[in-house]
Amino acid sequence: MKRIGILGGGQLGRMLLQQAANYPLETWVMENDPACPSASLCQHFVQGDIRNREDVIAFGQQVDVLTIEIEHVSLEGIQALEESGKTVFPNSHALGIIRDKSLQKSFYVEHGIPTAAFKIIQSLAELKAQADFLPAVQKLATGGYDGRGVQILHSRADMQKGFDAPSVLEKLIPVHKEIALIVAIDAQGGQSIFPPVEMVFYPNLNLLNYQSCPANLSKTELWKAEAVALSVARNLCSPGLFAVELLLDTAGNVFVNETAPRVHNSGHHSIEGNYCSQFDMLLRIVAGYPLGNTEAILPSLMVNLLGEEGFAGAPRYEGLAEVLQMDNAYVHLYGKRETRPGRKMGHVTLLGNDRQGLLHKASLVKQMLKVRGEREI
Repeated sequence: MKRIGILGGGQLGRMLLQQAANYPLETWVMENDPACPSASLCQHFVQGDIRNREDVIAFGQQVDVLTIEIEHVSLEGIQALEESGKTVFPNSHALGIIRDKSLQKSFYVEHGIPTAAFKIIQSLAELKAQADFLPAVQKLATGGYDGRGVQILHSRADMQKGFDAPSVLEKLIPVHKEIALIVAIDAQGGQSIFPPVEMVFYPNLNLLNYQSCPANLSKTELWKAEAVALSVARNLCSPGLFAVELLLDTAGNVFVNETAPRVHNSGHHSIEGNYCSQFDMLLRIVAGYPLGNTEAILPSLMVNLLGEEGFAGAPRYEGLAEVLQMDNAYVHLYGKRETRPGRKMGHVTLLGNDRQGLLHKASLVKQMLKVRGEREI
């Protein structure tokens, strides 16, 4: 039985483990928090720091292959494991490019992949010298996650809230739509691509509110999006699963926004919405099984469940019974012990052929299902 190691124990690892139960795999997870969402579902839990080189090496020696559920892991540890003969999905080359946004942006330019014009800066002083480049988006080069580490700067006055750290300053694109495609590449170079999703974000949180699949694109827009996403994944030269976030501007041009080297929020709908989910696909790649069928079973719409403003502590799921009574509504709660404002606590996937009907149901879900902590803050 192949031993699969997962670095990170959050909700992505949890959903990966739920799928892994269908295969002859022995699952191992390393995370600092023994109460993390993945801990109760894996066969072997190792408490350790995924950012620590020695912890990653020691964990990797106990398994046959490794993958990640978050990119903020010890790159040095992964490189050492590869040198010892271990296989990691994605490999250290791809992970090293993606986890540093300045390297990621330079990678796009090097391979002729369209992306917003940008400048790499090292400090707030350098940022303030770029007033003529505004409006722009500042992104921390490393460490940003789930909406953190991103700041939109419209004018010189906004620069006071900029980051005093190495970062990328991207020219603001007139966005018509934000879309994402997930590309799967196996160890033999075989590839498969999931249908695109259209994403709508909370503007104040920079977190995904809901997404619909398939995205409403023209044939030309779809062709461009698929070509760009495939170019990103191929040029990373690594087997694995890659979620490519794209921006479609008002002129119909497609630009890469960011790439994630793992299962991703933009693919959660695939658990019920596609013949092969993103989690099943990654396991197939890691275990050496054939790639799955990425076609959609039905159109879908996925709603993120976030912790309500003004509450923290042990979560209470208000309206859960009402949502469970809805037809073709699939609730996924992540098993987190504590909620806080804006924290991802779960999602609901809705299936159906009527797009307007799905949007109406999504609105009802957001009205009914609230995640509130036990104490007000």
